[in-house]
Amino acid sequence: MIKFGPSGNSQSFYAAGYEHTEEAAAYVKDMGLDCFEYSFGRGVRMGEDKARSIGAAFQKEGVEVSVHAPYFINFANPDEEMAAKSYGYVLDSAKMCRAMGGTRVVFHPAAQGKDAREVAVARTEERLKRLRDYILLNGLQDMMFCPETMGKFAQIGTVEEIARFCLVDEMFVPCVDFGHVNAREGGSLKTADDYRRLLEYLLEKLGYARMKHFHVHFSKIMYGAKGEIKHLTFADEVYGPEFAPLAKVLKELALEPYIVSESDGTQAEDALAMKRMYEEA
Repeated sequence: MIKFGPSGNSQSFYAAGYEHTEEAAAYVKDMGLDCFEYSFGRGVRMGEDKARSIGAAFQKEGVEVSVHAPYFINFANPDEEMAAKSYGYVLDSAKMCRAMGGTRVVFHPAAQGKDAREVAVARTEERLKRLRDYILLNGLQDMMFCPETMGKFAQIGTVEEIARFCLVDEMFVPCVDFGHVNAREGGSLKTADDYRRLLEYLLEKLGYARMKHFHVHFSKIMYGAKGEIKHLTFADEVYGPEFAPLAKVLKELALEPYIVSESDGTQAEDALAMKRMYEEA
């Protein structure tokens, strides 16, 4: 089934007097949402006992958990020692995700740096093959590892690049951040046809079985000459993208992704808005 939920806690969660991630389980469930993404953006600084405590709370409420690996992962880094740290960040995130009872690990693939684009992309692809081997060695191959489409020109992560990375192994499933795609492409996602073309491309490259339950990040994002500037809320009327056309296309194509709202402070509320749009589509 399709799932909707927030990335982290909304401002309303803290305004209601809550503090701990375990409390977010009932909060999200009571809102009528189905999933929750925990971010290790600044590093995996959590013990297994805490991860199990979080997992128990979410399992009790029937809310699925995913995690976002640290933001500073860079599989295009020419320095082998720095690349080795990136393998560790993904593996550590996966181990905590498993302790929480989750199966999905989202990660930013790479930054282009000073290399030519193809050099950076090819190096990232080779490093993901090595990451696959480490995943197998650690017995984590039953999990999904989701390289994310990125919003800045300096980052590796176009739709085409993410499809290429996912062809490395079936354990790699795309995280399509539609806000990032829209920002990188200067407002390219406006109509149902725009979304349909993107998803049909991924279906052609990766197949329906891999794409049926792919991972989604969605938010409106301000953008400029270099792509993404900052995340916004659904209240914004200047920048896109809009979710309603995507909801229509997801139903047409019989896709049931795990949809995470990354709105700035209203992520749970905007996740619920998306769920209602989908139900009305």
